[in-house]
Amino acid sequence: MPNYDQQVEEIVRTYKRAVTEILAELERFDITDYSRANAQATLKSIADILTSLNEESAKWVAENIPLAVRTGVAEAIVALGVVSTLAEAQQIVKFNRVNKALVEAVIADTQADLLAVTQNVDRKVKATIRQVVSEAMRNNLAKGVNGRRTINYDTLEGLRKKLGNAVNTGIIDAAGRRWKPEVYVDTVTRTKMMRTTIEASSNEAASRGAYYGVISSHGAKDACRDWEGRIVKLVESAPGDYPYIGSLLGSRDIFHPRCKHTVSPIRNPDRY
Repeated sequence: MPNYDQQVEEIVRTYKRAVTEILAELERFDITDYSRANAQATLKSIADILTSLNEESAKWVAENIPLAVRTGVAEAIVALGVVSTLAEAQQIVKFNRVNKALVEAVIADTQADLLAVTQNVDRKVKATIRQVVSEAMRNNLAKGVNGRRTINYDTLEGLRKKLGNAVNTGIIDAAGRRWKPEVYVDTVTRTKMMRTTIEASSNEAASRGAYYGVISSHGAKDACRDWEGRIVKLVESAPGDYPYIGSLLGSRDIFHPRCKHTVSPIRNPDRY
């Protein structure tokens, strides 16, 4: 079973570091200074952090998505008995036309997902800074105060909490769930790499005339347990009443986000 913990932890650390740096900038932001220059200086610092983060994440994607494809190809080569070990398989790995296209597509898709994280944080922080400054000004106006540094402690802490939440809950998915950026990145990258491995393995197997696979087993406790050891088609048009792998990827029952299951190619399901 592929293990991408090291690679995923690397990109998660990168996002954690960026979040910490952004929170530090927001902590230094003087809420009692209502000047445009003050807000713009903070936003510029945060924009620089996010730009650097985008560059680092793009580099990570360019290095690790091909790794997931190579792993999938090597696993198919071993499963089909071409060689006996992954080490040997890695020596003869070549990307067929379909897997070359897969690399390009998944790199673009993953970079878009990670870019959406930074764009969400940027948008949320900008909106919250504007909101916080407006609330601070209204707070003073309501008390008939025009000077600075007159906000009481509780109000100031409440405004600072809003700034922090702009980063810590900056991601909202299609189901309306709020995510910390680093947790979202962990889920996205871990899921992408596993699914990419499965797709690459399926592509390699199909190119070698193997159109079926067996779902791995590791004693799952969730809905995946009903799929462990089952045969699937790697090519939809293959004979037999077996579910097609392409219809299962991303389902709720198997190959869901963060799912650890993979597929081992086989040539003849009747012999399994």
